Amino acid sequence: MNERLTRYFERNGKAVEAELKRRLSGRGAAAIPFLASEPETLRSAMSYSLFAGGKRLRPVLVGAATEACGRSASVSRLTACALEMIHTYSLIHDDLPAMDDDDLRRGKPTNHKVYGEAVAILAGDGLLTYAFELAADNASRAGLSAREATDLIRVVAAGAGARGMVGGQIADLEAEGWDPKRLHNGLKSKAKRLLTYIHTHKTAALITASLEAGAILGKASPSQRTSLREYGRALGLAFQIADDVLDVVGDKKKLGKSGSDEANAKLTYARLYGLDGARRQAQAWLASAHAALRPFGTRAAVLHDLADYVVTRDH
Repeated sequence: MNERLTRYFERNGKAVEAELKRRLSGRGAAAIPFLASEPETLRSAMSYSLFAGGKRLRPVLVGAATEACGRSASVSRLTACALEMIHTYSLIHDDLPAMDDDDLRRGKPTNHKVYGEAVAILAGDGLLTYAFELAADNASRAGLSAREATDLIRVVAAGAGARGMVGGQIADLEAEGWDPKRLHNGLKSKAKRLLTYIHTHKTAALITASLEAGAILGKASPSQRTSLREYGRALGLAFQIADDVLDVVGDKKKLGKSGSDEANAKLTYARLYGLDGARRQAQAWLASAHAALRPFGTRAAVLHDLADYVVTRDH
């Protein structure tokens, strides 16, 4: 991560972190009202995963998209928090025994290992639904029209739901058990299409929603929103390919997880294309991401830096 991007993450990541803590503190007007005293277990479980570390990539994307469209990142801060809550809920549920059955997340025991499966499920549910409260609050504070406010909620819901992340997760589950070594040409072509579908939805959809939500709050033009959608899809796929490669060659201590892709025989870019082929795919999507940002000029400098970072990161 270069110096400019490091400073940007520190500044905006800290602002998001502070707002998230204020919202889940159980104290003050911004706290979750019914969590002010009880049930403490639910607030504790939600906070455990939300503050377990992580890059805060999606909230930073929300703010950076808002700035690329000419407004301050602070305008979209609550929606940035909302996207991080949705991302965290998805990780809690992904780690459950019925899904990826992981014991570690960001170097710590997964939520269900600490609180049990029932509480982990409800903690995820709590984060997901509270996210939409924050986005609606943001729309009001930012002075969006009724049409713009409903558009904001629609974009976030679509990216998170059955037509986005959840749909991709289902396809990912159903794709377990593929053995790339035993695929003939016809099946290999099908596997490639399926893999693109999975990660366009499972990973890129929420990243794209983060960017488009920031664009709406930044009062973007239709062409700006189109460019950010194209960037989001390319960035999301590059991110996921890099993740698949790291799952094979990365330092498990830095990754903070044990890596369940191989154990679950998941369909991944590294397994289907090989490490070199996967890296070439990542570079191709990286080039597409940079190209999509051309209309923004220097206002998209941070988004360019982010694209480079997601491909070169080591965790």
